[in-house]
Amino acid sequence: MTARRIPAVIRPATAAPAAIAPAVAPATATGPAAAGPPTAGPAAAQETSVLVVEGTAATAGARVRELLRQGYAASAVATGTEALAAHQQADLVLLDLDLPDIDGLEVCRLIRRSGDKPVISISGRDTELDRVLALQAGADDCVVASCGTRELLARIQAVLRRAHPRAPAPPTISLTPLQIDAGTREVRLHGNQVTLTAKEFDLLHTLAAEPGNVLSRKELMARIWGTTWAAASSRAIDTHVSNLRAKLGEKWIITVHGVGYRLGRG
Repeated sequence: MTARRIPAVIRPATAAPAAIAPAVAPATATGPAAAGPPTAGPAAAQETSVLVVEGTAATAGARVRELLRQGYAASAVATGTEALAAHQQADLVLLDLDLPDIDGLEVCRLIRRSGDKPVISISGRDTELDRVLALQAGADDCVVASCGTRELLARIQAVLRRAHPRAPAPPTISLTPLQIDAGTREVRLHGNQVTLTAKEFDLLHTLAAEPGNVLSRKELMARIWGTTWAAASSRAIDTHVSNLRAKLGEKWIITVHGVGYRLGRG
């Protein structure tokens, strides 16, 4: 039986900021999805690529669309053979275990044997045995096919955090005349203490820990509020940025239109 082919889906070029290039290219008629490494630059964190391995076209399309909506680059393949050819170009593999050509557990083992690529397996049955077998095959996490979108996205974020931990920021960040002490959570500007709320401090410290880098709203929401859901992100971030500018001065928080924010120099 000839395996069905699910066309890869990518974010349209007009939907992405100019600084971001698609991390996963569409599949061609002669081979599986091809991709390059995540785009270098301040917005690269937002170009995490996810390969969806799913034999059902409707399910694959729904997962890819939601990943694209949340800012990931995503593509889909329908078979284990295609997954084994394409997984090296993705940052994370979302692997359904029920595939038409190769047992999903064997696909997971082969991906794991080739490196430390993060893999989240999706099982049609919610049993302890299925989860144990998936984890023993090398999956970093295992979810049931009926799990909600929010849970699946949260698990993707958690696996990526474990796979790519950030280096800890220094306890004190000195950006004369701005001093930020992570231990005491105190901020001083020109020697004078500036009173900040907990979230205002977290936002300032997150930007100051990566001076020069632009952090997107999605990344800031993930790090500070623990979510990438966009419903309240604009209001929350705008409010806290406005408060920081009122307390520190307009030039300390720079807006990079279409991308996010970076630390400036007062």
